[in-house]
Amino acid sequence: MELNARVLARQEVAPGLIILRVAPEGWALPPFEPGQFAVLGLPGAAPRVPEAEPENPPPPPHQLIRRAYSIASSSRQHEYLEFYLALVRTGALTPRLFRLHVGDRLWLVPRFSGMFTLRHVPADAHLVLVATGTGLAPYMSMLRTHLAESAHRRTAVIHGARYPSDLGYRNELEDLARRHPHLTYLPVVSRPQGAVPPWSGAVGHVQDIWRAGLIARAWGFPPEPAHTHVFLCGNPQMIEDMVRLLEGEGFREHHKDAPGQIHTERYW
Repeated sequence: MELNARVLARQEVAPGLIILRVAPEGWALPPFEPGQFAVLGLPGAAPRVPEAEPENPPPPPHQLIRRAYSIASSSRQHEYLEFYLALVRTGALTPRLFRLHVGDRLWLVPRFSGMFTLRHVPADAHLVLVATGTGLAPYMSMLRTHLAESAHRRTAVIHGARYPSDLGYRNELEDLARRHPHLTYLPVVSRPQGAVPPWSGAVGHVQDIWRAGLIARAWGFPPEPAHTHVFLCGNPQMIEDMVRLLEGEGFREHHKDAPGQIHTERYW
């Protein structure tokens, strides 16, 4: 299968974390909704980073390895797609994606999917966007697309990571929060020891931010099922813990045949 896209930009956020911009080659990106995902691919013969675990057995050289990744770029931006990726040393694709440089080619499936969008959220509902690690990606697409026009609703982003250096998009989110008073950015890290400069923010996990009532403190009122929808993306254990917390406060998980205020996307 002919590779149909190129790497437009590559930024290393921290060891094992990159932001990759991918541009189509000879075709136009179709529309997508913020929160949806795209499928990237590389052949088995593509080189891997040295720190990856050995493959046993390795895939056939011409076999296309495909994986789905949430889109982080705005849906109003039509030149490229942006992805926030974590290296999985035992994985089949990310060790190959991490070897890519600007100008290298890869496969991008020319259609996008996913239901983790704002489609089922009332226009006047407040939003709490909770993520661990690269689960932040779909929220970046939502914010970049809709934040400026959503001043009528409160939006809070809770992002959990191990180390302060792993808080991808931190500078952009801090800047957005300064420029848009209806946006609250609440980063939290679980391992702040030895950070340079020293970490002065919240320590723990995203669940602790919710329990501590920091959103209510920022908003002036608590998030409640009557007027707030909560999105959860990332580590499945975080999602299960948060769903239990939220259900204890009257929130319900959203399903096609039973609408609710909790929307989930499990990354692995």
